[in-house]
Amino acid sequence: MNKGILSLLFLLSGTIGVLAQDTILAEDTTFVEDTLVVAANIDDDMLFIPESWDTDLDSLMNSWHVKYYVDKNSHPGYSNAVVAGDAVYAERLSKIDNIIELPYNEVVRRCIDLYVDRRRSIVEYMLGLESFYFPMIEQALDANDMPHELKYLTIVESALNPTAVSRAGATGLWQFMLGTGKQYNLEINSLVDERRDPLKATFAACAYLKDLYRIYGDWNLAIAAYNCGPGNVNKAIRRAKGATDYWKIYPYLPKETRLYVPLFIAANYVMNYYASHQLYPVQTNLPIATDTVMVNQSIHFDQIAEVLSMDKELLRALNPQYKRDIVPGNSQPRAIKLPVLQAYAFVEKEEVIANYRKDELFSNRMYVGDSKSTANLEKLTHQVRKGETIRSIESKYGVSAANIRKWNGLKSSKLVAGKRLTIYVDNGGYATAPVPAPTPKYTAASNDLQQESNTLASNTIASTEPVPSGPEVRTATEIAASYMARLNQTPTAQTTSQSNAEYGRYKVQSGDSFYSIAKKFPGYTQDDLMKINQMSSPKLKAGQLIKVPKV
Repeated sequence: MNKGILSLLFLLSGTIGVLAQDTILAEDTTFVEDTLVVAANIDDDMLFIPESWDTDLDSLMNSWHVKYYVDKNSHPGYSNAVVAGDAVYAERLSKIDNIIELPYNEVVRRCIDLYVDRRRSIVEYMLGLESFYFPMIEQALDANDMPHELKYLTIVESALNPTAVSRAGATGLWQFMLGTGKQYNLEINSLVDERRDPLKATFAACAYLKDLYRIYGDWNLAIAAYNCGPGNVNKAIRRAKGATDYWKIYPYLPKETRLYVPLFIAANYVMNYYASHQLYPVQTNLPIATDTVMVNQSIHFDQIAEVLSMDKELLRALNPQYKRDIVPGNSQPRAIKLPVLQAYAFVEKEEVIANYRKDELFSNRMYVGDSKSTANLEKLTHQVRKGETIRSIESKYGVSAANIRKWNGLKSSKLVAGKRLTIYVDNGGYATAPVPAPTPKYTAASNDLQQESNTLASNTIASTEPVPSGPEVRTATEIAASYMARLNQTPTAQTTSQSNAEYGRYKVQSGDSFYSIAKKFPGYTQDDLMKINQMSSPKLKAGQLIKVPKV
């Protein structure tokens, strides 16, 4: 590489955003020519486990996708790890169709062992989620003419959890920091965080990776820079006396980044050869056939869920970018992803949905005056949880760390669990209203709704796309029938005040959820059953007795 290109590298190192934390390199690190010798000198305790595989493991296991849409009963149970020898690993890697170099060495072997042994359970969950996320990621990669192998970076970055937030505040499948996300045109505020939008975040990641590849002309260096920033990669190149091969600058990279590329290579391996290691994909019920509708007005997930008789958790799983269940279409057109049939039903019922419980779910007070004044922003209280940092809170609300310190009189960025912080957020021109107890779903006086329901029931909604089976998909006739049932029933909100004599008892079975139980009682939703049982969490245990309506 000529001096002019190197000069350009050093110049650009200060201008491109960094996705991961900066790490100071040890001055006494020595360069070793042989990659295998470098790997052999690494102690076991130096095998850096990515944060997404450690602290975010609980986040993934408790995410909407796993909590509500994973069929745990379909899993045969985790078996003992099946490992292979170096020759087998090397041969299998060589057979993967690839553009990005996927070499095999001792470091890669240790990373493969991490996937197939120490973290095999999380790999099986990711194998179950890949059929939902990888097609949309491949769509963005194709549009940018980029190697498909790059989709496996999401394995290392976030364990395929679109709501993952690192201690440093990096968010989403691609773990964008706040500044870098905005630099690549992702909207981030108190209502919307497009870092959590799988498709938009992937297009932003493609743009960032292409910028890095234009600098280095090498995918492994671009991937390393994605993790630790061009500044650290350029520093490693300088210390390696101008070498631009990843494995030659390896000893000079930050500790996390040294294993970032080997983990990426190992991810390519395990997602292609998981069956050889007796890894079983967990089955998910997320709908593969979905469609997108655009809205130009504010819509709340509660409105969609109740009018279309949908599970709100499914809406959250399909639209993780809307942080507070609000789609602020009043500020600009917004996309909502829905299962195919519900997407057609939404188009038919959009005005009914938008007006349903509108005054309860939204406050119509518009802000006026200087938008920079806290008087024109919504005031929130945030209680610091264990492990949270001012950066992660900055990322959560889309506000600056400097403002958080100013609003709360903080002299440093250190936070103590339990401390309450005042946060001022801009909700796009309106404040969210406290959600009161639900009013009657529908009444006999709702003539317009009844007429529209009759019309919907008489029509057939067809789709050329395959429609998945499962509880999340309802036909148009079923949706209309549900509407009519609600028209003639006693409002479910009143059930919370009924006497115990009007309830039966239900013993929770293994695999039950409030959603699946509610399906046994026409006209009742998951939220209704939770209110009846005065429970704020949807978690249930096998053998637990809960109240249910008498049939």
